[in-house]
Amino acid sequence: MSIWWSLHLRREAASVPLARRLLLGAMDTAGVDPDISFDLSVALTEACANAVEHGGDEGSGEPPGAYRVTAYLDGERCRIEVADSGPGFPARRVVQRTAPAPTPAPALTAENGRGLGLIEQLADHVQFGNQPGHGAVVSFDKILKWREGALLRAM
Repeated sequence: MSIWWSLHLRREAASVPLARRLLLGAMDTAGVDPDISFDLSVALTEACANAVEHGGDEGSGEPPGAYRVTAYLDGERCRIEVADSGPGFPARRVVQRTAPAPTPAPALTAENGRGLGLIEQLADHVQFGNQPGHGAVVSFDKILKWREGALLRAM
């Protein structure tokens, strides 16, 4: 089975739970194990929150802009991509990893700075990069497990 969807969302906090609920609904319908669904939904929430916070130029007087979420449930893998039109990642942050790597943890009292590290811990493969021209792209994937007795399984 293969499912994919793409959303163009306004950079508003209310868009984050919308993307998360759509992902959880698709995974529930497909019969994905709830623990895997939860991990991916938390990673998606973090990526969307970063796009909302950092994904555009607020000083321009323009509407707050948009970001794009694309999810693929294909065979035994789920791949998610969140792209925005902000300034992008600094060159030192553009990475591709196939396993969680030690990321310096922010101070325990820090109010932000944990999202990308959390995505790295929850996904099997992570890539942080920049779009040609302008904007950041966070993509990650995870191998799926299935609920006992799931009707829709990867083929």
